Amino acid sequence: MSTSDLYGELRPRAFAIAYHMLGSVGEAEDVVQEAFLRVHQTLRKDEPIASPRAYIATLVTRLAIDQLRSARVRRERYVGEWLPEPLVTDPTPAEHAETADSLSLAFLVLLESLSPRQRAAFLLREVFEYPYAEVAEIIGTDVDSTRHLVARARGHVREHRPRYYASRRQREELAQRFFAAAEQGDLRALEALLTQDVVAHGDGGGKVPALGRPVKGRERVAKIVLTGLSVLARAGGRIQVTEVNGQPGATVFDAQHQLVAVMGLDIAQGGIQTIHSIVNPDKLRHFDQVGDLAALVRAARRSGHDG
Repeated sequence: MSTSDLYGELRPRAFAIAYHMLGSVGEAEDVVQEAFLRVHQTLRKDEPIASPRAYIATLVTRLAIDQLRSARVRRERYVGEWLPEPLVTDPTPAEHAETADSLSLAFLVLLESLSPRQRAAFLLREVFEYPYAEVAEIIGTDVDSTRHLVARARGHVREHRPRYYASRRQREELAQRFFAAAEQGDLRALEALLTQDVVAHGDGGGKVPALGRPVKGRERVAKIVLTGLSVLARAGGRIQVTEVNGQPGATVFDAQHQLVAVMGLDIAQGGIQTIHSIVNPDKLRHFDQVGDLAALVRAARRSGHDG
């Protein structure tokens, strides 16, 4: 089988592993490209690859572990709160439905608290369902050590994830009501859709206006949301409800139809528990036509003064 054939067949799984490991579309793409370059070099030397699937998984995982170790140093110096790069996902394919919860922005943020090897072992076993023996071989350790890594990671994840999940239909209906209330400026309706301990997170990377730190509490978060959408409306922007990282969310566009933000909602316990807003333009580069949020805010201010 040629490199191009392998790429077409194995790239989706390779990217999924890399993205779950890194929370970055750009870094995941780089890891996948490097992995397939090494496959190509191996094939050119006429060296046999017994299992391309296992070989690619091993290359991608080990490259991602190395990348994550260096990325963590940069993330410690990051301006403001670091959030993963968002993906707008297709809600219809079965493969997305199977990993929707593991793609959520809240879950990827939670994975940041694991060590790179813990993260790799946990994802390969719990999300991608590799046998323990294969996980051990991929990360270069023995089966007992792998079981220990997975058990510790699983315990940490269970401790910090919500216990009660909403169905897909409930999530979609609640999200539609949330964005409708927000666009109508209905503060009370908006508050009713948020859990009491809701938290809003923002990532501007120090490059555009964003939340400096997480905002907690139903009333404060509702007011922040309405303020942001009021700015958007005054500048002629719009919201498009869509699926973000397997969960309800929205893409936000300026008056020139350029993307300025991606919002993801995590819904549990009968309400919206977490809101993630990514506005750092560097984290939106994998989308077409990224706009300037700072310019949008200036336009809104001018509109307010003119009014």
